[in-house]
Amino acid sequence: MNGRDLVRSVKAVSQVGAAQGLRVVRASWRHRRADSAGLPEQGQARARVPGRVVGVEPAPGGGRVLFARSVLRILVTVNGAVFWGWDGADPEPSYALAGVCPEPDSRVTLEPDKDGGWRVVAERATVTVSRHGAVELCTPGGVLLRRDLPPRWWELDGGGEARWAQRSEVAADARFFGLGARPSGPRLRDGKYRMWNTASHSAFGPGDDPLSITMPVQLVVADAGTHLVFHDTSWDGTVALREGREGDGSGHDSAGSCELRMRGGPLRCWAVVGTPSRVAQGWTQLTGGAAVPPSWALGHQHAVRGFGDESGAEGEVRRVVATHKEHGLPLDAVHLDIDHHRARQGPELRADPPRSLRRLADELLADGVRLVSVVGPGVGPRRGDAVYDSGRAIDAFVRDTAGRAVRGVVPGGESVYPDFTAERVRKWWGGLYEARLAQGSSGFLHDVSEPLSFAAFGDRSLPLSARHDLDGRGADHREVHNVYGLCMARAGYEGLRELQSRERPFVCSRSGWAGMQRYGGSWSGGVATGWPGLRASLSLVVGLGLCGVPYAGPDVGGCDGEPSPELFLRRLQLGAYLPLLRTHSALRAGRREPWAFDDDVLGHARVALHERRRLLPYFMTLAHFARRTGAPYVRPLWWAAPEDRALRDCEDAFLLGDSLLVAPVWGPGVRRRDVLLPQGRWYDTVTGEVFDGPGRVSVSAPLSRIPVLARAGDVVPVRGDGGGIALEVWAPAPGRTGGGYVVADAGEGWEEPEVERYRVHRSGERVVVERDAEGGGQPPHPVRVRGL
Repeated sequence: MNGRDLVRSVKAVSQVGAAQGLRVVRASWRHRRADSAGLPEQGQARARVPGRVVGVEPAPGGGRVLFARSVLRILVTVNGAVFWGWDGADPEPSYALAGVCPEPDSRVTLEPDKDGGWRVVAERATVTVSRHGAVELCTPGGVLLRRDLPPRWWELDGGGEARWAQRSEVAADARFFGLGARPSGPRLRDGKYRMWNTASHSAFGPGDDPLSITMPVQLVVADAGTHLVFHDTSWDGTVALREGREGDGSGHDSAGSCELRMRGGPLRCWAVVGTPSRVAQGWTQLTGGAAVPPSWALGHQHAVRGFGDESGAEGEVRRVVATHKEHGLPLDAVHLDIDHHRARQGPELRADPPRSLRRLADELLADGVRLVSVVGPGVGPRRGDAVYDSGRAIDAFVRDTAGRAVRGVVPGGESVYPDFTAERVRKWWGGLYEARLAQGSSGFLHDVSEPLSFAAFGDRSLPLSARHDLDGRGADHREVHNVYGLCMARAGYEGLRELQSRERPFVCSRSGWAGMQRYGGSWSGGVATGWPGLRASLSLVVGLGLCGVPYAGPDVGGCDGEPSPELFLRRLQLGAYLPLLRTHSALRAGRREPWAFDDDVLGHARVALHERRRLLPYFMTLAHFARRTGAPYVRPLWWAAPEDRALRDCEDAFLLGDSLLVAPVWGPGVRRRDVLLPQGRWYDTVTGEVFDGPGRVSVSAPLSRIPVLARAGDVVPVRGDGGGIALEVWAPAPGRTGGGYVVADAGEGWEEPEVERYRVHRSGERVVVERDAEGGGQPPHPVRVRGL
């Protein structure tokens, strides 16, 4: 027994109590023994590189380049995405792709290149392969975007996995973004980032990494162009980034670099080249459009936690809803957090939820408030429990190499874990949501789906040797861990689609992987309460949006300590402009409702929440465009002008769609702040003050609001006075035109709404708004012109 682990075991018992502590210690030792017996021994590692080119085999969309010790497959699809896979790796099977791989582009040519290499020429990109295996990704004009050096493999004796490393070079001016939910971004600085979904031990801030959603997806922005790169392997690994250094103009620039080191899996890569909007659309065509949340999920949601058993928590819910109504605060949903379960058995689904939930849900719905349940993957291993018994009947639970169900520990106690990589298990699990729907739940948050198992030592997950179905291919947890949350989200989303076919499901997951947007969105989990946690909140949302997950948000107010009135207000004001607006109250961490502070906070919070409600038609329009085009709701300032280096380095403001620029307040006592503006004319949406970009301007940031600027000429759909849609039109600058889009969502169903397009121009002192449709005509909504 390791002395350090013994100390950690004693500490675990003292921290969480004897009963739970002993469960945690037992689970940790079980997991260690399982891995000692179940993982292959790792012998001597032998290094290998591709060697020299020895031949080529043309094929539709590209072909195969044959090396002395490897094979490189290159494929360009009809949507312009480029794939390359070493050792003959194919694009499929993949949990990231939406359905099957796109068809190859028949127009692509494979040509000899200088010095014995080969070149694949396509409409949107050119890929050059050197005779030793370096791969260069270039624009159609031949400008280099990325150069992958020849990869290296370490083949392990004794049947172990083949590890690999891939080093790449980018331009000296390039900036890195993405890699999932990273609290230190959105621009990723020099450092090493781990690719292993990890449940934070406590509230996290900018210095904590990794978190619950890691993705090997990079978006690289440089003067030469923008490109996205996705290394499609779900194994554990690291990505080491180093930004380049530009010289004095004499040509002695230092290139930026990226090095992946993965513990296993295929070395296969997807790349998309173009403008940010084109890259987002290409990525969406590969991995699937984002699920459009039901309209109520774009409103204000509030979570309650730690207020006792079912009766206590339900009483707290009634009090919270009534007090929101009393103070005139909009509220659209209440989340019952993980403690709201019979006998406090953790977040697993139960086939016999308490009958009082139905009464509570009906009461809430009468006030226009939905009920959302928090669900985790853990199932209590108790004979006689309907969920456990039905799971055992279909062999639903993850097993170790000896055939025993793997047991871990979740908040409610000991647990077994469904294997969501098996289709029969996903169908079984999806059917379990019927009981919660019958009790009035309108949506579901997936918690602790990394998956989490508390540990006194070692990894807070399942044993690496645990066996999974992997849709018939079979694998251990080393390959499955990062996609476990994704597969759980799929099970829930597909089950809800079948159970309530007329309503769009609401599924929001703490953990996931590339492609998770097909099944819903994400929320941050336990972000720290302090001012640094405020920055981390925005970083997570921007990073996920650039990786294809547009619907995301933090726990407003944080989850530890007690925020000052000013800090709470600034967090709420930021949250009002993020896709998921979820405030959070916990008994042990202080109140997080506006009335818990002073009257000024309450009044300013009311303004922020009503502004969010007024903007709901705009958020719904952004949601539908995210599904169709991949463009996230929340975008960095460089989105529309990636060639502007100043915008690439700006992280203290963001764009909400094309039309609004939001400039949060990041510290105490700030009542005015500088804002970096993209090109064009911008209006302060409250004062009407006019600013012209590009450049840096000083704007007012009173305690009552954070600065929000509107782009001149844009049409913003808002909630009208009578509850319908109105068009807020910001006057274009003289001699300029503008326009915008409106998607008038029909409600909660699947009907494909019409996209309304509008044109805006000036006629003397008037602003004219016309609908861009067959025959033109006047807008069918009230129009309010601002900025004149």
